[in-house]
Amino acid sequence: MARLLSVLVALCVLPAIVSAARPEKNPFVVQGRVYCDTCRAGFETSKTSDIAGAKVRLECRDRKTMDIVFSKEGTTDSKGLYNIFVDEEHDDQLCDAVLVSSPQKDCSIPSAGRERARLVLTRFNGIASDSRYANAMGFMKDEAEPGCTEILQQYQAYENED
Repeated sequence: MARLLSVLVALCVLPAIVSAARPEKNPFVVQGRVYCDTCRAGFETSKTSDIAGAKVRLECRDRKTMDIVFSKEGTTDSKGLYNIFVDEEHDDQLCDAVLVSSPQKDCSIPSAGRERARLVLTRFNGIASDSRYANAMGFMKDEAEPGCTEILQQYQAYENED
């Protein structure tokens, strides 16, 4: 009887102790980059520059009501990179990294189609890593910089070769 009791304790109590000893949650880290489209091309070119101090917001919306149920802001570093830490799952929500503001007055217009990036924030999708990578997002310069015409003509030449 004592042996049966010790086996039951081992089967029931030890897993609970092991579970309690492990950290309950690993935070996700949402990583991305913000750039300035200096040629107003709508995509990155060799003249594209990174924006330090840009504000980015992570927003998660309820799939049915589309109400924002989670929001957290981050700021880019000197290389235009940001990290936003998220402590909980958002498995049945639509989450996007969204441009908020640029500290560069002459590069503060969100580039259409590059102003947000969709993210999946759940561990129930086969992704083992806690890091989630957002596509690069960009602001456009008020006016294209000198030299952009030549760069864009190079892209046009490649397109005509096909």
